[in-house]
Amino acid sequence: MLARVTTFAIDGLESRRVSVEVDIRAGLPAFRVVGLADAAVREARERVRAAVLNSGFEFPQRRITANLAPAYLRKVGPGFDLALAIGVLAASGQLDAERLAGWAVFGELSLGGELRPGRGTLAVAEGVRRCGLEALVVPVESAAEAALVDEVCVAPAATLRAAAEILDGKRAPEPVPDAGEEATPPLAELDGDLAEVSGQAEAMAAMEIAAAGGHNLLMEGPPGVGKTMLARRLPGILPALTREEALEVTRVYSVAGLHRGGGLVSRRPFRSPHHTISPSGLVGGGARPAPGEASLAHHGVLFLDELSEFPRSSLEALRQPLEDGASTIVRGQQARVFPTRFMLVAATNPCPCGHAGDRRRCRCTEADVARYRRRLSGALLDRFDLLCSLQRPPAPRVAAGEPPRSDRVRARVTAARERQARRFAGTGIACNGQMDSRRVRELARLTPDAEGALHAAYEREALSARGMQRVARVARTVADLAASDAVHRDHVATALALRQDRLGLAIAA
Repeated sequence: MLARVTTFAIDGLESRRVSVEVDIRAGLPAFRVVGLADAAVREARERVRAAVLNSGFEFPQRRITANLAPAYLRKVGPGFDLALAIGVLAASGQLDAERLAGWAVFGELSLGGELRPGRGTLAVAEGVRRCGLEALVVPVESAAEAALVDEVCVAPAATLRAAAEILDGKRAPEPVPDAGEEATPPLAELDGDLAEVSGQAEAMAAMEIAAAGGHNLLMEGPPGVGKTMLARRLPGILPALTREEALEVTRVYSVAGLHRGGGLVSRRPFRSPHHTISPSGLVGGGARPAPGEASLAHHGVLFLDELSEFPRSSLEALRQPLEDGASTIVRGQQARVFPTRFMLVAATNPCPCGHAGDRRRCRCTEADVARYRRRLSGALLDRFDLLCSLQRPPAPRVAAGEPPRSDRVRARVTAARERQARRFAGTGIACNGQMDSRRVRELARLTPDAEGALHAAYEREALSARGMQRVARVARTVADLAASDAVHRDHVATALALRQDRLGLAIAA
């Protein structure tokens, strides 16, 4: 007898419909899985056999062949266990095969018959909606994640027997458990508050501009001045995720196996990989393409501490994702696209010892400094809209004044982002940092004086054509923070000042 069960395979960040065809014939007992399955899927035979028997069903002592169609699509992971088990039960007559039409199933099986959650449940639920199927059976732990997709009936099941009874019409699906609201402390408490950083007013202003416009920021300075401390407080001043952004982030983390709790990811990601990371670990890839740190930072912050210590190959691999907002990985004549809309924030030292300019502490030669700075290519440096040089502040400056609090800065950043949202409505652009050259010309709206200042900087050979575009984008953000519809000369001056390097690490053409 032949039975068909619908499930889904994860391909990149998308789901692909897979039909599990199970045929049972007379012959020597055997259980074979075909259809370009990897080792985890082939091992499912033993898990399915034990789960079926331990759930009180009969496992057929006949020749069983399971085909995962389409055969050209590689099937990876244990998420096919439930579909294979249901197919065996339907093909052996223990389950009404006709009732399986319109249903999809997805989940891993334990030897005792319990259902375990798998990676990519949100993408699977989106595939169910796209294919027009009626409902989806998933483990209880994954039900809240699947229910994030509208117009999909989700049936949670704790065991194989419960799933079989739901599909056979003998049991009504239980309500989807509430994922609940995340019990997270306030952002200022979770990430630290800007008020804890003293003596770095200029750096805080640069970080506020970067947050308001989604601009890339490079901080340079000696050890201990607060570069990492400032970067880790950046998520606390960013606006909240929209629902569309939250769904995209949740999908990435679910496919990567990092999503916990089943609900919607509510906070912007902050990723800080170690400087020994490989290119595929940073932008995605591998034998079976998986999202890298750049995709895990989607709609959030990717922080590269000790930027000059990263392998040059890894840093150069970031150039295309930074420009395109996506990383395209080609394997086996198939392309997978991973989203990479993130803010790049980096920190570096001015020289190998980190104390350039301090004659008492720095012993680096000019050759050492030049060799150290050549680790960063001009093409990569030009991807940074803002450069902030931090210095060791004098003691009176550290003790004087009260630094701004994160909640107050976040309010100004959110107001600037709302102005940008109204300006970019219907364009697919979320913030100034994502504007291309055409949008800059149309929407930056520089006054004649501001345009003259920008052209003067270009004529001094301090800027390239792409540098002019980036200055205009930053100036537009400065104007948004000032609630100005037009970009004036002082806004351009501020943007130009944040592209100059007082220590020699030029952001050039």
